[in-house]
Amino acid sequence: MKYGLQLFSVRDAAEKDYEQTLKAVAEMGYKMIEPAGFFGHSAEEVKAMADRYGLEICSTHTGDVLKDPDAIIDYHKRLGCSDIIIPWGDLTSEEAISNFIARVESIMPKIKEAGMTLHYHNHSAELLPNKDGQIGLYELMNRTELMFQVDTFWVYNAKLDPVKFIEEHKDRISIVHLKDGIPPEQNEENPHANVIRCALGEGKAPVAAVRDKAIELGFKMVVESEGLQPTGLEEVKRCIDYLRSLD
Repeated sequence: MKYGLQLFSVRDAAEKDYEQTLKAVAEMGYKMIEPAGFFGHSAEEVKAMADRYGLEICSTHTGDVLKDPDAIIDYHKRLGCSDIIIPWGDLTSEEAISNFIARVESIMPKIKEAGMTLHYHNHSAELLPNKDGQIGLYELMNRTELMFQVDTFWVYNAKLDPVKFIEEHKDRISIVHLKDGIPPEQNEENPHANVIRCALGEGKAPVAAVRDKAIELGFKMVVESEGLQPTGLEEVKRCIDYLRSLD
């Protein structure tokens, strides 16, 4: 089975030596990478590093696409990557959602013209009512042409079934994040506070069931593990070892 890695998972190593980090990730058995920042490297440099170690650049987390779409599209053309993911947006009110949607819609023609796809990556908050009673992620689904990269742990942390969620919204999804963790007992005020981040198979999320459903639906699977325990590379090694145990 082919797995990708969100490079935020190994940010401690990547900021020191990007190329050696990619080499280590490839040696573990990851076949794809999803950069979250490029640490000053040109698109040509990043692509050359990825190619050297047989890694596909499947997608990126690049929020700056909303600020400077022309530069980001050009960078991604040179990178050889057509899936750009917005990692976060302010959806905390009706006004904020409308402003965010207006910006997305203003750049969408350029994204399409370049043959690229724009996605949104969720957290738990976008699946809970905002201060105006709206569910932010559903507003984006209903009012934009965005695709969605579903972070399945954050769905679980919002007290939803991630397996059912990706099945219900499969037509708007092509990439999922496999992530694990332990939700806090109380998370109504801030759903992201006091979450314990951990490697796949070490938390409470239904990772194996999500993986099975993602395979069934033909989604790309990208591992994100944020705990850096004791280092990012050691944590993501435990993640892929767990996934290999399921293959």
